[in-house]
Order: sequence, then C-alpha cells, then structure tokens
Amino acid sequence: MEPITPLEQTLHAARALVLADLAAGRVAEADVVSLVEEAVTQRRWWVEQWPEGAPYVAGLVAQDVQDALLERYGRWPLCPVCGDDPHALDVDPVLGADPHWVCGEAGVKVAAVGSLSEALGGASS
Repeated sequence: MEPITPLEQTLHAARALVLADLAAGRVAEADVVSLVEEAVTQRRWWVEQWPEGAPYVAGLVAQDVQDALLERYGRWPLCPVCGDDPHALDVDPVLGADPHWVCGEAGVKVAAVGSLSEALGGASS
C-alpha cells in the first residue's frame, strides 16, 4: 500500500471539515456530498498548480460548497447569531489558512470550518 501524499492528506482533511459542517446543519444528503466531491476534485487541480496554497484548501472547499448550495438550494450555513434576518455565514479569510465561519453583519467569528456543530449547539467533533 502506498503512503498517502501530503496533497491527499490536505484534500481528505478539507473534505472531512466541510462534511462535518454539513452534518452539523443536517444538510449532508447524498446530492450535497456530491457537491463536496466536485469541489475537492477542482481544488486538487488548483493545489497541484500552486502547492503553496495547500493551507487554504479547506476554506476554499467550504466556499465552493457554499456557492454550489446557494445556486441549487439556498443560503448555507445560516447565521446562528442573528435570528431576525436570516443570512449565510462567510468564510474568513477568503484566501488564507485557519478558515472560520464569520457573521459579517455582527462582525464575529462563529466557528472554525469543521466546528460548526459547536456553534449550532451540537457536540464537538
């Protein structure tokens, strides 16, 4: 068996983080998981072209899935901080390491990508 390359480790980690957030929001249906797989495939090519961007892959996959969900189903993830005006959280930094879900309206970090269950009142992952 061949060892897992750093690239594959990065992609598997990004997939796991985004799937954890989708599960926390109870939207990890088969068609949505397919969106994650599509995003990971696209980011595989991207990081092969720019290996220095590997630390940014988790945030980019989260944004890719968020964009795909918006086009097909609506906003995700909804902000748990602002109850009056439903709006989606954003990934911050847009292109950077250690991505977090943030509420742009309240100006607060809600959760690290992969830890959305904590902000939604679920168990830690």
